[in-house]
Amino acid sequence: MRRSFVAISLSLLVEAAIANGASGATSAGGSALALAALVGAHEPALSASERHALADMLDGRLGFAYSAAISVSADSVSCRASDVDISSHACELKFGARTRMLAGRAAHELFATLLENGVPSQGAAGSIVVAVAHLSCTVKPAEVKQKAGGGADCAFAPGP
Repeated sequence: MRRSFVAISLSLLVEAAIANGASGATSAGGSALALAALVGAHEPALSASERHALADMLDGRLGFAYSAAISVSADSVSCRASDVDISSHACELKFGARTRMLAGRAAHELFATLLENGVPSQGAAGSIVVAVAHLSCTVKPAEVKQKAGGGADCAFAPGP
């Protein structure tokens, strides 16, 4: 009887883990703010004032007047770093029909931020890939300005 209970419990835990992995992941706080700001800098749908507010928050400058929530989204974000040519970093950000390519320091910063947000890496033929799909972040400047750890949330699915 006890053996059946343990088997059923393990089965339910495995199913829950699979379901959570398939549905995506979330992040919050400083990691989410960094991800939103770095991707938002390239999102065509954002206004200049939204981009500036995101950049200011990431830089710790909270004296700006912008207060509306800022939504950042991307169809996919994929970054690659070489473990052979250690100077090679590249990212591809897709926003609908638009694609933005990053290289060098900007690509490494986004690569590291994806890892910081819990995105798993995958290795392939001399490179390490970190990718997400359906990225959706919301940043609430008024909440970030409270300096209480909140105001930024992101959700994403495992990358392509």
